[in-house]
Amino acid sequence: MRAVETRLASLCLALMLAASLAAPARANDSTAALAAGGLVYVLTEDIEMQSEDLFLSLDEVRVRYTFENHADHDITTLVAFPMPDIQGSIDFMVSIPVDDPVNFLGFKTLVDGKPIETKVQQRASALGIDQTALLEKLGVPLALHLDTTRTALDALPQADKDNLVQLGLAAIDEYDNDGKGMVKHLAPSWLLSTVFYREQTFPAGKQLIVEHSYKPSLGQSADVSFVAPEAQSEPWFEPYRQKYCMDDAFLKAARAGLTSDGSNTLFENRIAYVLRTGSNWAGPIAKFRLVVDKGAPKNLVSFCAEGVKKIGPTQFEVVKTDFDPQQDLDIMILSPREP
Repeated sequence: MRAVETRLASLCLALMLAASLAAPARANDSTAALAAGGLVYVLTEDIEMQSEDLFLSLDEVRVRYTFENHADHDITTLVAFPMPDIQGSIDFMVSIPVDDPVNFLGFKTLVDGKPIETKVQQRASALGIDQTALLEKLGVPLALHLDTTRTALDALPQADKDNLVQLGLAAIDEYDNDGKGMVKHLAPSWLLSTVFYREQTFPAGKQLIVEHSYKPSLGQSADVSFVAPEAQSEPWFEPYRQKYCMDDAFLKAARAGLTSDGSNTLFENRIAYVLRTGSNWAGPIAKFRLVVDKGAPKNLVSFCAEGVKKIGPTQFEVVKTDFDPQQDLDIMILSPREP
């Protein structure tokens, strides 16, 4: 969808989080099997995802699934819910809504209306290599968004610091923190992947309702760089525009926020959600419903989908039948800066 306040156009609903977190809120139920090295996702032939009702906003993500086991026997399997990946960097600009080293999005699960406990797996990687064991051996927390992680990195012997930099797990960040002059510090630069999972029994021939909710981790930018006049000539502009299906009307509305000195009055928020794991169930999703809430009538929103319908001052709906997601969902929301 291309959406600008009340104006909607369509694109393809092959809809991601990156995530991450700076990504992106990325997530979707998927069956999983424990294998050497951690969780892997597997196809499930007997369990159908009959419906998925997804709500995405700046403040909350809610998803409600209806599953049915078509087998003549109960099936107990692992069900996984991958959260947004968090990419560390010197200029860490990711909004982490919950101050928790593991459940940083306040993830909650209900099964048939009852709260249940889930387990969690976290992995830290750099350059595509899993380095979780190394960081744990050094006593460095995996939660790269917490101050305690930077403190632990700074406390390491110099040889370990040099090794982490060489492996791409940390970057040198030089700044004056206490007025005593510039000092070199280490900033975590690994990719943190988090998956909540549980063992779930699907009763034979019956439906099962699973609900998840959490606070999205937003990618944010105080400077909406793509609205600058010179931005269109930059190599990153067109891929960025296509990622969020920003049409001319959306760009025109966004550029209206530019001031005479070239600055802008808008704040950029990005939400990402993993849809593709929904294709791991038996057949397509019989009924899929998406509601995107841009938060305020004055906000601008753009994302890729087709068949979008405006259902309220701030909400946009997409309904699909026999939906087989092949791509993920990225949402751009521009909001006025606070005075």
